[in-house]
Amino acid sequence: MLALRLTRAARLAVQLRRLLVASASAGTGFLLLCALGHALTHPDAPGASSLRLAWCAAPLAATVYLAVAVARADPGTRPRPGLSAIGLGPGRLMAVSATTTALSAALGSVAALLGFLYLRGDLTGAPVDGAVSGVLALGQRLPAPAVVTLLALVPAAASAAVALTLRPRDPRPAPSAGSRRYGRFGAYGWGAARETFGAYGRYGARLASASASAPASASASASASASASASASASASASASASASASASASAQPAGGRAAGAAQADPSGALLTQASDTRPPATTDGDGSAQDATGPVPGTPRSHTTLLPWGIAVLTAGLAVETYAGDTATRDAAPSAGVLLGWALATLGLALAGPGLTHLCGRLLQAVRPGALRLLAGRVLMEESHRVGRPLGVVCAVASAAYAAAALHDADATDFGPLSVIGAVVVAGCTVATLLTAAVEAKHARTDTTDALLRLGAPPTTLRAAAALRAGALLAVFGPLTLVVAQLASLPLAR
Repeated sequence: MLALRLTRAARLAVQLRRLLVASASAGTGFLLLCALGHALTHPDAPGASSLRLAWCAAPLAATVYLAVAVARADPGTRPRPGLSAIGLGPGRLMAVSATTTALSAALGSVAALLGFLYLRGDLTGAPVDGAVSGVLALGQRLPAPAVVTLLALVPAAASAAVALTLRPRDPRPAPSAGSRRYGRFGAYGWGAARETFGAYGRYGARLASASASAPASASASASASASASASASASASASASASASASASASAQPAGGRAAGAAQADPSGALLTQASDTRPPATTDGDGSAQDATGPVPGTPRSHTTLLPWGIAVLTAGLAVETYAGDTATRDAAPSAGVLLGWALATLGLALAGPGLTHLCGRLLQAVRPGALRLLAGRVLMEESHRVGRPLGVVCAVASAAYAAAALHDADATDFGPLSVIGAVVVAGCTVATLLTAAVEAKHARTDTTDALLRLGAPPTTLRAAAALRAGALLAVFGPLTLVVAQLASLPLAR
C-alpha cells in the first residue's frame, strides 16, 4: 500500500521514468512470448527456438539495467534523517523501491500479454496477418504455466536487482576483530592500533608511560631498603626538575607543532611524553576494542581506474569469441549463440572500462597548465566517473553492435524482421535512457557544489561551458573507441 501511495504521489519526471520501465518490460515480454509461439509453431526445430529465447537475454538485461537506474534516481525512496523513527529505515525503503519496480514491470508484462493476444485474435476473433504470424502459434492453445513464467521473469529480475543494489550498507569500516597486527620492529602482539612507518621514531609522536605496572612497582618499592628509597627520592627530585624545564620549553613552542610534545611528570614521578599527532585517536567500542584510526574514511573519493585493465581484457576476450563464432558460422545462417556470447563479453568489458576511461578523461582535461574552466570540468568528470562511466561504456557497446549490424546488412542485403527491430529499439532505448538518468542523478548530486559556485560569483556561462567541455572530452574518447570496436566486431560477420 505504501508503494502504491508513493507511486501515485510521485512527480511527473519520476512517473515518466517508470513509464519507460513499463514500456521496456512490455517489449521484452512480447519478445519472450514470441519465442514461446515459435517453439509451439515449429516443434521440429528446438535449436532455432532456443536461439530466439537466448537472444531475448539482451533486452531483458537492458530492461533490468534501466529499472535499477530509475530506482536509484527516485527521490521518494532515498533514506532521510528521521524516517527510521516511523519505521521507514533503509531496509524498508529498499523494499518499497523493489515493490515499485516490480509493479512497473508487471504493468508492462500485462500490456505485452494483451498485445500478444490481440495479434493472435483471441480478443477480437480475427488474427493479424503479416511477418509475425509465424511466431504467434495461431490455432494452438498457449500453455498457462509457460506464459506466467515468461511474463514474471522481467518483474522478478528487476525487483531482485533493485533490492541487491539498494540494500542497506554500513558506512563505517568493519573492524577486524581478532586479527594480529604488527607495528614497529619488535612490537609483536595483538596491537589495538596499527602504526605507520616511522611513527615510533618521530619525536613527540607517542604517549609512552613508564608507569604501566604501577601496582607492582608500588609493592616492590614498599619492601625496598632505606638506601634504595634514598636513591629513589634523589632520582625523583631530578626527574621533577627535568620535567619543570621541559614544560617551560614546551610552553615556549607553538601549540600543535611537532616539537610541542614535551615531557610531563605524573604524580608517581614517571615521565610521560605528550603525543603531537594531529589525527584523532582511535575510538573504542563498548567492549573496549579500538578501531583502526588509519582505515578508510567513509565518503573518501577513490580512483576507478583499477578495473580498466580488467575491462580491456574482457573486451578482448569478447572480440575473440565473436571472431571465432563468426568464422565457424555459415554465411546465410542467423547469428549464433557464440556471437551473442561475444557481444555480451564485449559489453561487460566496456562497462568495466567505462569508469576508468571517464576518470582518465578528467585527468587529461587538467593536464598541461589548466585554467579554471578545465580544472572544473576535469574535477567533475573524475568525481562522476562512477556514475556516468558504466552507462557510457554500455552505450558504446550498443552503438558498436548497431554499427556492426548495419555493416552486415549492407554487405549481405539481409532484411531484419520486426522482432529484431523491436529488440534493437528496446536495447538502444534502455541504454540511452539509463545514461540520461545517470546524468540527471549526477547533476542532482552536485547541486550543493553548483550553488556554492554561484554564490561565490561564478557566471552561469562558465558552468555551461564546463558541461560542454566535459561532453566534448567524453565524445573525443568514446567516439573513436566505438568505431574501433565496431570495426573489429563487424569483420568476422561480413566475411
